[in-house]
Amino acid sequence: MSMNLGPLFEPFELHNLKLRNRVAMAPMTRNFSPEGVPGENVVSYYRRRAEAGVGLIITEGTTVNHLAANGYPNVPAFHGTDALEGWKHVVDAVHEAGGAIFPQLWHVGAVRKEGTPPDPSVPGYSPSGLFAPGKPNGKAMSKEDIEDVVVAFADAAQDAKALGFDGVEIHGAHGYLLDQFLWEGTNQRDDEYGGSLENRLRFVVEIVEAVRQRVGPDFPIMLRFSQWKQQDYEAKLVSSPEELERFLKPLVEAGVDIFHASTRRFWEPEFEGSDLNLAGWTQKLSGKPTMSVGSVGLTEDFISGTFASKQEAVEKAGIDELVERMNNHEFELIAVGRALLQDPEWLIKVREGRLNEVESFAKKSLAKLF
Repeated sequence: MSMNLGPLFEPFELHNLKLRNRVAMAPMTRNFSPEGVPGENVVSYYRRRAEAGVGLIITEGTTVNHLAANGYPNVPAFHGTDALEGWKHVVDAVHEAGGAIFPQLWHVGAVRKEGTPPDPSVPGYSPSGLFAPGKPNGKAMSKEDIEDVVVAFADAAQDAKALGFDGVEIHGAHGYLLDQFLWEGTNQRDDEYGGSLENRLRFVVEIVEAVRQRVGPDFPIMLRFSQWKQQDYEAKLVSSPEELERFLKPLVEAGVDIFHASTRRFWEPEFEGSDLNLAGWTQKLSGKPTMSVGSVGLTEDFISGTFASKQEAVEKAGIDELVERMNNHEFELIAVGRALLQDPEWLIKVREGRLNEVESFAKKSLAKLF
């Protein structure tokens, strides 16, 4: 391989965080933790990627301690003795392999349907009782409910630090609870948590502030956010760089250290008149290091290439443009999802110029943990 891969393999430091390179494993829900407890198969799954050189592991979404946080069977919890003990084994395994690890802290909001574990009688909770614009589901949250969820995120972050995690990622993307507050389409509140962009940000800001208070000044907090939603792939939180700056400023002030700007295809520009993607604009406007993501090493995004496509495999792609963008410091970190799910040694093969040996992502791989 002739291209300079330097940007991918440079160390990265922030506060107490020291990464051996700029490549992260993207968070991917896997549904292999019965009763919310990650077992040895989960330990091995994350260890394998760390052993193959990935700098930062971001875990699959882990539910905070709120009665309505979960929306899917067999996703891991981030509360309770057994679940936390399981995560401790994961942390130790990743560290032994030379990697760093963040848990992704998650509440699904109105995505939850009654009948979902652990208590099937619990409905979805959301800002306005809406799964999507014009599509009711569950209950609108009271201010007491909001306070409970803020505490749940803070408790989880405190536990993460105590277990030895290297930071936390707060899941504020993809149409789940935090994003439902951010998105005008699902936030129809008329109190201080609804209306203006600043008001719709309030819930997320309060979560970040509460987490920061619990973990101290040097424990990294990453926030994942997105324009697109699972309810609407064309949705927008902001429509211009000016609005994006208004969105980012309160979050920076609250304590976000890294922004994980989730897009379906990392190469697509966010606003007209510039080639910068969402992560590029976010880093430029916030002054904070940013992580990009979206179909790295593949030709199709997760939705089109995995669920909507009739093809079993997704075609591989080169990483020339990724390297060029990182060399230009558009963003400092890159998260890789399906390519690493399919081939734990993806990064080794990239480094050694063996892209022809990388396994093509196949949908059947979602059915097993390896």
